[in-house]
Amino acid sequence: MEILTVDFFQRALAGGLLIGLTAPLIGIFLVLRRLSMIGDTLAHVTIAGVALGFLIEVYPVGMGLIFAVIASFAIEKLRKAYKSYAELSIAIIMSGGVALASLFFTLGMGYNTDVVSYLFGSIYTLDTTDLYVVGAVTVVVVIVISLFFKEFFLLSFEEDAAAVSGLPVKLLNMLITIMTALVISTAIKIVGALLVSALLTIPAACSLIIARSFKTSVIYSVIIAEIAVVLGLMIAGIWNLAPGATIVLLLIAMLILTLLGKRGFKV
Repeated sequence: MEILTVDFFQRALAGGLLIGLTAPLIGIFLVLRRLSMIGDTLAHVTIAGVALGFLIEVYPVGMGLIFAVIASFAIEKLRKAYKSYAELSIAIIMSGGVALASLFFTLGMGYNTDVVSYLFGSIYTLDTTDLYVVGAVTVVVVIVISLFFKEFFLLSFEEDAAAVSGLPVKLLNMLITIMTALVISTAIKIVGALLVSALLTIPAACSLIIARSFKTSVIYSVIIAEIAVVLGLMIAGIWNLAPGATIVLLLIAMLILTLLGKRGFKV
C-alpha cells in the first residue's frame, strides 16, 4: 500500500505504536485503582501547558509535559489531604487546567488553531523531535513498570496492605501519577486531549473482561491498543478520516464485541 511508504505516515505509525504500548500499561493500573478520570484531568492541564508554549514560543509538547508533571504532584498532595474524598483532587486540578487553558487561549488569539489541533490530535504532523520525546517516555515507562510490576500490582488492589507490608506507598503512588502525566502529555498530539483517556481505559476495560490473570490482562490490553492504533491509522489514512477519532471508535467497537461475546472469549 502506497500510504505505508510516505514519511509522515511512517512517523505517525511509529508514534502510535509507542503510545499504544505505554497508554494501556499505565491505564490498567489506573482502572484498577478507580482513577480512570485522571487521564482527562492531566490532558486538560497539558493543553494549558501547550497553549503557554505557543504563547512564549517554547516547544509546546515539552511545556505541556512540565505542566502535567507538576499537576501530578498536586493531585497526589490533594489525594492525601482528602483521603475520604480522593476524587476531589481530580476535580480541582481539572478545573485549574481548564481555567489556565482558557486564559492562555485569550492571551494568544493568533495561535488558537494550532492549540485546537492538540484537542483532537494531529498525529500526521509528528516530527522527529516528537518521536524522540515519545520514545524516551516509552523507555522510562517500560523500565519503571518492569522494575515495580509486583509492587504496582499490590498497590492497585489493596493500598493499605501494601503499606503494612512495608512498601513505599507514597513513592509508588507518585511514580504511577508521574508516568501517567508523561504518557498523556506525549499522547495528546497523537489522539488529542479529548480522546486520550480512551486509550488509557478502553483497552484495560476489554482485557479485564477476557483475561483470568493480571499478567494476561496487561498483555491483552497492549495488544488491543496496538490493533486499534494500526487499523485506525490505516483506515483514517485510506479514507481521509480523523485518525484519533477513528482509533477511539475502533476501541469502542472492540469493547462492544468483547462484551457481547465475553462468555465465549473467557480464557
